[in-house]
Amino acid sequence: MEDFRRIYLRLCKEGGVEPQEGVVAQLQESRSAQGSRLDLSGQSLSADTCSVLAKAFHKDTVFTEVSLSDCMLSEEGARVLLSGLFDNTTVKVLDLKGNNLRSSGAEVLGQLLAQNKTLRRLVLEWNALGVWDEAFSLFCSGLVSNCALTQLDLRNNQINHHGASALALALKRNSTLEVLDLRWNNIGLLGGRSMLEALQNNKSIVQLEMAGNNIPSDTLKALEQATGHNSDRRSTLRESRSRTQVLSKEIQTLKEEKGRQFLSLMETIDRQRDEMGRSSRSTSSQIGQLQEALNERKSAVNSLTAKLQMTEAALALSEQKNQNMGELLSRLKAEKEEQREQHSKARKKEHEDAVLRQGKLLRDIQSLTDTNGQLKNNVEEMERRCKSQQQLIFELKQELTTSTAELKLRLAQAEDRLESEKQRSKQALDDMDGLRQKEVEHINRHLEESERALQDRIFKLEGQRIQLEEELSKAKAAFVAERAQAEEELGRVRAQVRLEEQEHASSLEEKLRSVRSSLQEVQLHCSQQKQTISELQAKNSQQSIEMDGLRRRIEELQQELCCKDQEKVAEVSRVRVELQEQIGHLQAERTAQGALKEKISALERELKVLSSNHREALLDKESEMSSMLEKLRLKEAEIHRIREDEANRASYLQSAVLSYIHGSPLGHHSSLQK
Repeated sequence: MEDFRRIYLRLCKEGGVEPQEGVVAQLQESRSAQGSRLDLSGQSLSADTCSVLAKAFHKDTVFTEVSLSDCMLSEEGARVLLSGLFDNTTVKVLDLKGNNLRSSGAEVLGQLLAQNKTLRRLVLEWNALGVWDEAFSLFCSGLVSNCALTQLDLRNNQINHHGASALALALKRNSTLEVLDLRWNNIGLLGGRSMLEALQNNKSIVQLEMAGNNIPSDTLKALEQATGHNSDRRSTLRESRSRTQVLSKEIQTLKEEKGRQFLSLMETIDRQRDEMGRSSRSTSSQIGQLQEALNERKSAVNSLTAKLQMTEAALALSEQKNQNMGELLSRLKAEKEEQREQHSKARKKEHEDAVLRQGKLLRDIQSLTDTNGQLKNNVEEMERRCKSQQQLIFELKQELTTSTAELKLRLAQAEDRLESEKQRSKQALDDMDGLRQKEVEHINRHLEESERALQDRIFKLEGQRIQLEEELSKAKAAFVAERAQAEEELGRVRAQVRLEEQEHASSLEEKLRSVRSSLQEVQLHCSQQKQTISELQAKNSQQSIEMDGLRRRIEELQQELCCKDQEKVAEVSRVRVELQEQIGHLQAERTAQGALKEKISALERELKVLSSNHREALLDKESEMSSMLEKLRLKEAEIHRIREDEANRASYLQSAVLSYIHGSPLGHHSSLQK
């Protein structure tokens, strides 16, 4: 503890950063407690403090659990602090509750999960990781490559069904996560089905919390059954592993016992062989002695037979002795045969006993090999299932690549079509200068009205946005004021452009030149406004991220628009009717202006003369304007829908906060008091 505190103070001194008193006091308390947990909850950590802590976390410390809940981490501070944990090998539990982490936080968390190999539990409650689908998909890709995390808490993170689909794809490939908490999000029916499909392939999750996500009860029951199956499967696998270990130990003991019995049998056989060798040597020595005695007796008999003629009494005596020696030899041979039979019977009996023991051991080994074969078959079956799942994943990847290639091809075709339409419109502009004068006037007036309507809508939406941003944080008020100033400046620029167009309306040629110059000035002012918007986006990174998300959604809608040609034709016809009505209103307004009646009648006569010659070009221009109006209407509808989504999310967040407050012990106590 003392070492980490000293490291923090030394790094602050080297970087010229003022140490925060709360952090130093918390490190002092952790040092006095002599524990392995670092608790910085409730400390408002600045970006400089986060960079210093990241440098300290680069070195392995004694902390195994780090709590950074409710620290009000900024986007840059969270990115720097989490990057310091990429190579850390001691921290196993990380708590980031209530830090309002968004897109950049989700990306750096995905990188942390992809690189860190020791983190076991990650708490991300009360953040906003699911607001941007693309950033949350990066977080899910990091979860795919992680092989150490077992517990993940994603409560109250505004995860919708798209985020649930990305998380389900990650769970299909993750095999280590066991506990997942997704309560109080906005997953819905589609997200619940995606999670259920993921649990059909994932066999590691044994606990899944899905309350407060607007998921039907049957889907929740199916998810509970899937997690129950996973837990049962895990218990059976553990039992099978324990049984396999027990059987392997028994087989090892049987092998050792068989080896000992075989060694003892070989020792007994060796002893019997030694005894038989000793007995055979003793009998051979006795036979040799008897043979020598017999030879001596034969020599004596020979000497006696030589002396037979000399004395018959000596011969009879020698014959009697010879007969006695023959009887003694026969008795010795009989004793030798009896000893051989006894030894052979003993050896046969011992051999039969050994054969019986060996047969029993072989039967035991055969039964054990059968059980081992069954276990091997089970393992092979599991491997075949894994291979089939891997093949399915490979097929899904191929389908994904083909779909992305088709989408890219469609995008290229749409871009070519847009380029051709631009060239055709440019050629039409060059061909019909005279007809364009009146048309440009109509378009400018219509655009002025649409711009005023859009400006009114934008002001209304900005008012609602200001109210929401004032409730969420005070920092967004400055951005809203700057944006209002930018809108006022844009209105002044547009008024100046309209004045310049009115001044150059004296003649047709001067009017055309004024329109072109005004278009150039508008483009210049638009470029200036883009620069101001980019500066504002640089000041508020969160708002820029939201605008990027809106642009991505607009691009997706434009891609979907390419696939809906029939709907586009119907909408174009409706817009043409609306355009004709607006042209009628403009004509009525022109009739009210007495000073411009003669000019309008002259322009109408010229329009009648030129309409027969340039009808096709007029139709092309009308289709182009209708497509532009359609895009403008779609963008307005998309902005309105996005505002409604933000209002719904705010209401969901408020309801979730209220339900959490009512569900907490303090809220329950207050309700009981009431």
